[in-house]
Amino acid sequence: MSRFPDLLLRVGLGLALAGSCALAVAQKLPAPSPFPHVGRPATAKEVKAWDIDVRPDFKGLPAGSGSVAQGQDIWEAKCAMCHGIFGESNEVFSPLIGGTTKEDIASGKVARLLDEAYPQRTTLMKVPTLSTLWDYISRAMPWNQPKSLSPGEVYAVTAFMLNLAGVVPDDFVMSDKNIAQVQQRMPNRNGISHAHAMWPGKLNQSTARPDLQGSACMRNCKTESKIASYLPDHARSAHGNLADQNRIIGPQRGALTQEASAAASAAPRPAGPANEALALLATHSCLACHSHDAKIVGPSYQEIARRYAGKGDAVGYLSARIKNGGSGVWGPVPMPAQNLTEAEARRIAEWIAGGAGKP
Repeated sequence: MSRFPDLLLRVGLGLALAGSCALAVAQKLPAPSPFPHVGRPATAKEVKAWDIDVRPDFKGLPAGSGSVAQGQDIWEAKCAMCHGIFGESNEVFSPLIGGTTKEDIASGKVARLLDEAYPQRTTLMKVPTLSTLWDYISRAMPWNQPKSLSPGEVYAVTAFMLNLAGVVPDDFVMSDKNIAQVQQRMPNRNGISHAHAMWPGKLNQSTARPDLQGSACMRNCKTESKIASYLPDHARSAHGNLADQNRIIGPQRGALTQEASAAASAAPRPAGPANEALALLATHSCLACHSHDAKIVGPSYQEIARRYAGKGDAVGYLSARIKNGGSGVWGPVPMPAQNLTEAEARRIAEWIAGGAGKP
């Protein structure tokens, strides 16, 4: 009986030790996924590849540098086609440069934004933060090859744009070390206003009442809304098969308005030159702007084929235009240079020069 308290002590210590070990093991185990059996947590490397945004305080900005001279070369090769040699753009794209003065750079507010007689509002007139400009160029430009510019190239292009606006001199080299100083010369850096209640706290100096009042339905709401359009039977095929006239990207799909076309679309297509060319067009996203027989952004392939029918070096000319891009032949909308091989460009050009026939 004298050993019973000692036994209880040993058992208690053992249970406490076992509990602490179990807690330590539990702490090392990963937290359960909120979506069991669906996907997996992203790795640090995967998160880093997507986590490329640059904040107004320049947190997230990668190291690097680029000069105005380097930016001019990159601009003329990859940017001027859409945005103009001097950032003046054209009748399709909005102008980037213009409308700012030395006085704006000194004050940080663009006076012409309040001038109703001034004919346009450029990007450099409006944007207050240099990080916004850098971030957008880095993630979205050139539009046909987004994220293809290195950090150094983005610094160079940004420096060239600011040089066009008179913000930095011709021999300037922009880098992550001096970009904060350049921010202090942005023409509209003081143009942003917090005199409203979109953000609470210290930023709000005007009123505690938000300037937008939500009135979303919170009870007895409709569970489903269906919005659709339709064509009467006598008009369904008046303009051909709508399913063949939509872009291959995006959520919208046309209705099958011709049964014969629907059957042809469902039937397997044999291998051949036309299918090979069409596969290349789909691979390189050419069908986002061109279709086989209808104008979208650019002319249809059959229209191009008709223009160059019988021309001696149609294949060579067309393959060069496909590869290098250009503008002015079919209107003001430019086609940028394409990231495909010479052989692929020639294969597409041969199909077009041969009449751009369907398989």
